[in-house]
Amino acid sequence: MQQNVGTLDRLGRAALASALLFLAWQKPGKPGVIAACTAGMLLSSAASGYCPLYKLANINTVGKPI
Repeated sequence: MQQNVGTLDRLGRAALASALLFLAWQKPGKPGVIAACTAGMLLSSAASGYCPLYKLANINTVGKPI
């Protein structure tokens, strides 16, 4: 898989995932599970640098100027 998520995008995903994990920790039940699953997907794409939705939408943020 070729990376399609740039550095700034990856940092934003990691920050949002951290906030969602905190929310998941605070909220029991369905909202917490949804927040935790969403955080997992964001962390996965931040760690790998690849986003399947970006691939479908033909978006690539690697090498874009800030």
